[in-house]
Amino acid sequence: MRPTDIMRGSPPPPEAQVTKANWRTYPAIRWGFTHARELLPTAAIRRAAQPSPLVEAQRELTGLTFTTPEGQPTTIAETLQATDADALIVMHRGVILTEWYGEGMSETTPHMLCSVSKSICGTLGGVLSARGLIDPSDKVTNYLPELAGTAYDGCTVRHLLDMQVGIRFEEDYDDPNGDVARYRHSSGWDVAPPGVPSGDQRGFLTTLRPSGKPHGKLFHYVSPNTDVCGWVYERACGAPYAKILSDYLWRPMGAAEDASITLDSMGAGRFAGGISATARDLARFGEMIRCRGLVQGRQIVPGAWIDDIHDAGDRQAWVDGDLAFVFPKGNYRSNWYTVDARRRDLAAVGIHGQWIYVDVASDTVIVKLATQGQAMDIAQDHRWLAGFRAITAHLA
Repeated sequence: MRPTDIMRGSPPPPEAQVTKANWRTYPAIRWGFTHARELLPTAAIRRAAQPSPLVEAQRELTGLTFTTPEGQPTTIAETLQATDADALIVMHRGVILTEWYGEGMSETTPHMLCSVSKSICGTLGGVLSARGLIDPSDKVTNYLPELAGTAYDGCTVRHLLDMQVGIRFEEDYDDPNGDVARYRHSSGWDVAPPGVPSGDQRGFLTTLRPSGKPHGKLFHYVSPNTDVCGWVYERACGAPYAKILSDYLWRPMGAAEDASITLDSMGAGRFAGGISATARDLARFGEMIRCRGLVQGRQIVPGAWIDDIHDAGDRQAWVDGDLAFVFPKGNYRSNWYTVDARRRDLAAVGIHGQWIYVDVASDTVIVKLATQGQAMDIAQDHRWLAGFRAITAHLA
């Protein structure tokens, strides 16, 4: 069955129905990732009353050829088809040159972002810090005393943003009985097995324990860290995360469409991976990052925060961490990856194929959304990175 046959009919036949039991598996994932609001409780992240304009000067870039890391010749068009891509936007110096959508997608279709949501959270932190609402150097327990005695006791907000918490948690997406499975049960993303209580996300966070390693020394990728970070924002601002994000980032940057975030049984958001948004609004977001936080002459995110993302990543913590093989020349800061520290190119990356690539050197922003059947596919990520580099070289 093709993804485009899913949820067809009134009602769809059983084999074509999408439920919480299958919404992130192929072929249901295409429908699931573009209809999260129909599957899970969500909160709206409100758009701007006047969207920031997007300038278009369409050019055919999908025919560009490049060589995969395995040495095979290919094109952008072939890669779109081979990697279950749903959307591609290439923006150069603020102008959209290429905008492509797969079947069932359009410029107004919201798409699940997975861990691109983390980079949005990290960027929002810069706004809140500049307004004096949070201090990245503060201890997490200053905001959330209920986390005393957990893995988060003694760590700072900066440790959350940089994934440098000494926590016992394995980010294994394929283990049905592992930490991620229990985390997803608590977040309301998966149905817990019979006899296993699903609980709630914040209850789950209080169960996490330290690894015995010090905070601030080692990059260790743990999605719940970002959920704790969003919880800090809520406590500091006295408002739900969706409203904070809308008021301080989404509306000010000129988003054209409402985004949304999934909620657990107690109304807590999945800040680490639960945002859905359109490709065009992600292009606006990426362009704001490229322009040091500026949108139409207005400073939305402090330029110094963007500079810090580029320049202050802890290279040694990254090298000693658990994802250095993905970007061997990179680092990580405020929930953004630096792909190559010498080039200073940034990436927001989510499982199943979500990307925002920001290359200041060539004035380029690329958004790519997908519904890959495999959660983490490094070969496809590296193929796309080669494609991004071919695009930036062509534009430069």
